[in-house]
Amino acid sequence: MKVLYYDCFSGISGDMNLGALVDLGVDPDYLAKELEKLNLKGYRMKVNSAQRKGITGTRVEIILEDSHHHNHTHEHKHDHHEEHRNLDDIGKIILESGLSEFVKTTSLAIFLKIAEAEAKIHGKTVDEIHFHEVGAIDSIVDIVGATICLEYLKPDKIISSTIELGGGFVECAHGTFPVPAPATAEILRQFPIKSGVVNFETTTPTGAAILATCVNEFTDRFRGEIQKIGYGIGYKDFDIPNVLRVYMGEVKEELTDHSSTAIMIECNIDDMNPEGTEYLIDRMLKEGANDVFITPIIMKKSRPAFKISALCPRDIEPAITTLFFKETTTLGIRKYEVEKNMLERTVETVETVYGKVRIKHALYDGKILKSKAEYEDCLKIAQENNLPLSEVYALVEETRKKQ
Repeated sequence: MKVLYYDCFSGISGDMNLGALVDLGVDPDYLAKELEKLNLKGYRMKVNSAQRKGITGTRVEIILEDSHHHNHTHEHKHDHHEEHRNLDDIGKIILESGLSEFVKTTSLAIFLKIAEAEAKIHGKTVDEIHFHEVGAIDSIVDIVGATICLEYLKPDKIISSTIELGGGFVECAHGTFPVPAPATAEILRQFPIKSGVVNFETTTPTGAAILATCVNEFTDRFRGEIQKIGYGIGYKDFDIPNVLRVYMGEVKEELTDHSSTAIMIECNIDDMNPEGTEYLIDRMLKEGANDVFITPIIMKKSRPAFKISALCPRDIEPAITTLFFKETTTLGIRKYEVEKNMLERTVETVETVYGKVRIKHALYDGKILKSKAEYEDCLKIAQENNLPLSEVYALVEETRKKQ
């Protein structure tokens, strides 16, 4: 499986992304020719080799041919002199172009992500939002250019590390704000972020929206064979290399297809009625937790206690955390990211003399490794026919072998 892995240790902006993907092998002439299909005037694209802290990579600049603009620097500075466009305006530019359906659809999805963030920030509808920085020519080129590059590289999956946001303050169309800019913060809500590595904005709304739209998985542990590395060079010079690093690699499908990350949330309890844990487990599972379990432990002064652990997807972490605080006596929780490797699972239904029973199969390398009849189905048959549960399991296995 062909994978792109975004290592955002120094953040991401639209032009850094273009630089990294060109550095990976996207033909700059192909990119320029495809961008001409937008029929946008007043800019030119400059591609050249550049360095930051001794790291050599590719710098892509969108230079506006305008007396007020000398070069494109929106990755850390938002000062475009450009008419404001709304989503319909941008949609018209993209949809009336000669670009492929993939490029059109993905580009519009990225712009919609930004529009939704701006709409929430300003209390308006998406249709009422007029883009400022990201409505400018250079940002349109950055976003559409990103999708052109992805179509060129054709990855089967896109993965990203935790995203570095930077620190300090940023000047944008709405005034001076602490990093991250409001749109960036909203776009990356529920995505893994970190901040403070430098006192500058390292991730822009454009870069954030590209990741939020195109990335399939976030993890800081890339497991695969790296075949090529691309470096997109930023225009600022930080204490750390101002570059976006993107790996192109191969990952075994059986590992990637059934490997994922989740959040483990835990707390220790020594002063709660254990009867409440049944209700808590039920609530957490209904909320979407993958698993919830109780572990007996011994705490200080040899007090018997128990540990409550909940494994959940990242997007429901806030809801599970709320249940910990509302439904237990704990004053604090622990949480950390875990990686799950799971066997592929399929379900088969067999028809026994007593009715249908589901059988779960676990597959490894495309072959059945282990099987188990569904407990609830077997229990129902045992109760309704006054049979030992073990006899029902044996009957199901015998029936399955005959079918």
